[in-house]
Amino acid sequence: MHHVRQSLAVVLMVLMGIAPAVAGDQQHVVSPAQLAAAVRAQVAQQDADRAAIREALAKPQVRAVAKKMNIDMARVTTVADTLSGADLSQAADAARQVNHQLVGGASTVVISTTTIIIVLLLIILLVVVVKA
Repeated sequence: MHHVRQSLAVVLMVLMGIAPAVAGDQQHVVSPAQLAAAVRAQVAQQDADRAAIREALAKPQVRAVAKKMNIDMARVTTVADTLSGADLSQAADAARQVNHQLVGGASTVVISTTTIIIVLLLIILLVVVVKA
């Protein structure tokens, strides 16, 4: 019986010594490099979204509409810099439409469409302010 215990103990020690080496060889589902790249891409997208919003808010046409609506642009800009998630994405989409519409000369129809988009952008930002 003593011999069986010794043999079992030796086998267990060998298995315990092999287990960490085998576990260490396992490959992760997502490599650390892929995870870091995904985080960098997400941060870059958020930075691009915020830049689009800042660009739209800096346009004279947007400032004029905000002034007519008695909206404090300093507060809107501050809120825009703190947006995240779906709010940031939605505001950035509206801002990109404003930026696209206001590039170069615009016809009367485009300006009225742009005005609607500007108002929607400002409403989105105001809803976020009210939620906060």
